[in-house]
Amino acid sequence: MLEDSNSNSKEWKLIEKTVLQLGNEHKRSRRWGILFKTLTFVYLFALLIILKDGFSGESFTHADTYTALVDVSGVIAAGEKAGADNIVTGMRAAFNAEGTQAVVLRINSPGGSPVQAGYVYDEIKRLRVLHPNIPLYAVISDIGASGAYYIAAAADKIYADKASLVGSIGVIASGFGFVDTMKKLGVERRLYTSGKHKAFLDSFSDQKSDEVDFWQSVLNETHQQFINKVKEGRGERLTVAEDTFSGLIWNGEQALKMGLIDGLGSTGYVAREIVGTKDIVDFTPKPDAFEQISKTLGMAASTAMAKIMAAGNLSMH
Repeated sequence: MLEDSNSNSKEWKLIEKTVLQLGNEHKRSRRWGILFKTLTFVYLFALLIILKDGFSGESFTHADTYTALVDVSGVIAAGEKAGADNIVTGMRAAFNAEGTQAVVLRINSPGGSPVQAGYVYDEIKRLRVLHPNIPLYAVISDIGASGAYYIAAAADKIYADKASLVGSIGVIASGFGFVDTMKKLGVERRLYTSGKHKAFLDSFSDQKSDEVDFWQSVLNETHQQFINKVKEGRGERLTVAEDTFSGLIWNGEQALKMGLIDGLGSTGYVAREIVGTKDIVDFTPKPDAFEQISKTLGMAASTAMAKIMAAGNLSMH
């Protein structure tokens, strides 16, 4: 009887072990199934979107004549979506397209690099000389401030919503000072330079009045460059008050009274009522196909792995 009992116990343990192994295999198979199905779906979806957009831009219409659109969205900086290279590429394509009746820069940006904004401003002026019969309008959506307004000032006319944020005509530079903190911590600053002012405005050293004055002069001159471009672009439409160039920001209705903008309206309004061509074609440069697919698949892989870990109750420490 004892031998029979031991034999039955071993058989049940073997059966239990086999069942557990089958269960684990099923879980592993399910996890990888989730991964491959998700990646396949995302790949096909991304490919469909890219083919739909034609790799070059989104078209709202296939009309023979249209209003050309170029987006200025996000921080204006080199290498970013709202960098000068990207914006200028879109504008050139828009102006050179056969059916373009007018170009609209749709702006939603808090500003950024004065250098990048300056590049775009100058290119707008150049393109308007080359294409005198194609006007360029700036339309500010949520915000068109600082460097974004710098760009807008080059347009023939500027439009915004009554609640849009417009202006901030100023220049800013900021940092932190850790001198007292280092003293409290007993940390000694060791700094070696080969130029008298090479380390000026160093956060871990005491400020020097002559260096602060010098840096302020740089900011003041850059601010004056900004002011000159706004005056050049807006001309007699601009009503200059004490705080016009103070760095303050106004809503659309206030900006209209100050002459910072020419009217209230959206991109659709400008295309329909001002240009007289309601059809819109987007000339904003898009990422190339490989970059789009890579980004989409990367996000999909992360999501799929999270699902796999959740399905198998896995954790990483």
